[in-house]
Amino acid sequence: MAADLIPPYLRVAADIRRRITGGELAPGDRVPSTRRIAREWNVALATATKALTVLSQEGLVQAKPRMGTVVATPRRRPTPAHSRTAPAPERELTRERIVHTAVEIADAEGLTAVSMRSVAARLKAATMSPYRHVNSKDDLVILMADAVLGELCLPADAPAHWRTRLELGARSLWELHRAHPWLAQIGPLTRPLILPNLMTYSEWTLKALDGHGLDPTTMLNLNVLLYSHVQGIAVQLEREAQAASITGLSEEQWLDAQAPALAAITVSGDYPTFTHVIEALAESGYDLDLNELFEIGLGSMLDSVAALIEGRPDGRVRT
Repeated sequence: MAADLIPPYLRVAADIRRRITGGELAPGDRVPSTRRIAREWNVALATATKALTVLSQEGLVQAKPRMGTVVATPRRRPTPAHSRTAPAPERELTRERIVHTAVEIADAEGLTAVSMRSVAARLKAATMSPYRHVNSKDDLVILMADAVLGELCLPADAPAHWRTRLELGARSLWELHRAHPWLAQIGPLTRPLILPNLMTYSEWTLKALDGHGLDPTTMLNLNVLLYSHVQGIAVQLEREAQAASITGLSEEQWLDAQAPALAAITVSGDYPTFTHVIEALAESGYDLDLNELFEIGLGSMLDSVAALIEGRPDGRVRT
């Protein structure tokens, strides 16, 4: 088929497919959003949506709650029927199974979907049976938080330099929140949860700050600020999912609906600097990227820590 006869959505799908099969996009990587596709390939949003639908039907991409569309993990070949083992009998209900199931529900549907009843239903157990192992939903949420915080990947051979150590800790915590967005909802900073696995992160951070002449209050404040930076960005993941559920609109659809209000603001003349910035982005567009915001904020905070520790924004020791 001549290139000019190929429908635009198939050309877009072919380009993204090439990136996936060529290894440019790996399993779990986010693929371009419909808005970004529309801008880069100069097509309509409906065309962009159709292209992603084709890739989804091929099993190359999948929509993941609170993450968007990502490259799918290659499907495993089905096990032949004659080699399958008989299903195991129903396992005994335990606290670990209850917590694991609650985490699965929260990851897929948000923390509000977790209840003792919903966990029991997922486990095909009697409605009241989880209460034999967990006293209440509040207690369950605490157990869930400690369980997922136990997934935090902090190496035993910690980096020697304080900045490298803090960067590694913050990025590990950010990835954990991306995997479990509900974790940002567990409680306010003013009422910290004393959880063993959360203390593991604090110990990592405080160890990086120790021995640099900082007083204890400053050390604890910096520990809280770094944690709150991760939590403050991560909370938007859950809020976006809730907004999409309530309104029925994707992020792109919601932004499209705001176009008339944005146009009225920019032509009013009341906000010249804002208008100047928006007009400068007319061709390239602007995608709010939470990963980018996280990195910008982390870099700025660590520059400030460097000024406190070493008096130099580049992190080198004063001479």
